[in-house]
Amino acid sequence: MSRFRQSRMGVAALVVSAGILLSRLLGFARDVVMTALLGATVDSDIYFAAFFIPDILFYLMAGGYLSITFIPILTRIGDEPAEINKAFTAVAKPITSVMAALTAAAMVWADRLVDLVYVRFVDLLPGSPTATALGPAELAQVTDLTRIVLPAQLFFMVGSLLMAVQYAQRHFLVPSLAPVVYNLGIIVGGAIGYWTGTPGPAGFAWGALAGAVAGNFLLQAAGARRLGLRWVSGTPWRTPVLSEYLLLAIPLMLGQSIAVLDEQFVRVFGQSLGEAAISELNYGRRLTMLPVGVIAQAAGVAAYPFLAELAANERWTELRAKLHEALRYTVFAGLGATALVLATSQVAVRVAFQRANFDSAATIGTATALALFSLAIPLWGAHQIYARGFYALRRMWTPVIVGTVWTALAIPLYVVLIDSFGQRGLPMASVAAMAGYTLTLAAVWYRDLSTDGLAGLGSSLARGLAAAAPAGAAGWWVAGNLATPIGEVSLGRGAIALLAAAVVTTAVFVIAARLVRSPELNGLLQRSGSL
Repeated sequence: MSRFRQSRMGVAALVVSAGILLSRLLGFARDVVMTALLGATVDSDIYFAAFFIPDILFYLMAGGYLSITFIPILTRIGDEPAEINKAFTAVAKPITSVMAALTAAAMVWADRLVDLVYVRFVDLLPGSPTATALGPAELAQVTDLTRIVLPAQLFFMVGSLLMAVQYAQRHFLVPSLAPVVYNLGIIVGGAIGYWTGTPGPAGFAWGALAGAVAGNFLLQAAGARRLGLRWVSGTPWRTPVLSEYLLLAIPLMLGQSIAVLDEQFVRVFGQSLGEAAISELNYGRRLTMLPVGVIAQAAGVAAYPFLAELAANERWTELRAKLHEALRYTVFAGLGATALVLATSQVAVRVAFQRANFDSAATIGTATALALFSLAIPLWGAHQIYARGFYALRRMWTPVIVGTVWTALAIPLYVVLIDSFGQRGLPMASVAAMAGYTLTLAAVWYRDLSTDGLAGLGSSLARGLAAAAPAGAAGWWVAGNLATPIGEVSLGRGAIALLAAAVVTTAVFVIAARLVRSPELNGLLQRSGSL
């Protein structure tokens, strides 16, 4: 693999990481605003519950995989603007038409779908049905908000295709801004609701719709058009490109991965744990997604176009080397992030959220969920890389089959662990399911392809653990001594404890990584300096 190609992928990963970091920070700001205005209450439960049906519709259309399935096609076409325009139109026209029809149908039958998910399914959940946080009045609000959020999925779909055009041409900046604008929309929508005297979840829902239109559609359309993308009128409904796309996408439509349904399991299973449980679990999971996005998602997004190009040119040795390079850095950084989250979880939630309707009990509940969810950060990173390796090889069925099997296994796992451990059981089940999914993907990769690079990955894992363990312990000790008991700590003292714990954790991680002579640390520092 050439040094130039490695540098390009590294810089691309850092560009994507920067965009995702900004997005996640705005997502964090969104949650701060949301907890200030809604708290951890039934209102926030209603807001989170309203996204279940729209998200499921998006997943059933393989919306989250549109870029993944379209990039190999664009890579095969190469630098031919006219062919790229025809391919985009051939795929976008039928996909958006079907999605528009399904969205309209879901809006008409939203009340029945909400009843199916949150009433009829409740008898299958652990605990008594009377424990559910959503009664008839709340479910009516969930239905109204669902109808507001549903159209956003159409703009997500089109936006994903527009992003694929930009990714395939190695342009990452504009796509990375989509979630930034989306989160800004949610913040502004909630603030407008508050300022106009109608505080509640509806303003945030309208903001989500506006953010999807602006960030995922209008901004991406401008970015793709700047690269020469144009709509080709008269493109037939049936084309070879569409057939090629469907062959790649249908497995992803038929199979559902625990990686995409994990958030939905939080919403559905969380309702059986009483009022505010959905909110506490969601806030904990969403905080975990900040490092997951910056590390795991960025690595996967940046590596995928390069992996697809190598696969298209049948350069298998380079492909395996590039995949393991991405794996080593992602797992190493993920272990450091887990140490940081474990050390600061309680004080971070205290500083960010505890005010107004978000009390000390909600802080402890959210922090516990955050700490448990964070154990899966390295697993999320490895999963992103392995899955994209299979996608680059056009082996779409492999991650789908493995993911669907683990989704089926996860359902009884959630039931058993929630029944045994209550609210803590839900993130425990999430981590266990993600571990099973990732390790199974890895086992299939090495069985079917090659074990080249496996020894190096093992060394990276060992070095990461050797650095993360003392770092997490040191940071936890600092936070515990400066912020105890957590529910009574002032905001100022909490902020000092958070800063001190974060600095100590990071410093110990870097020192320990240098002591074990980690090449991953040096590589990350060098690439940061190359920007």
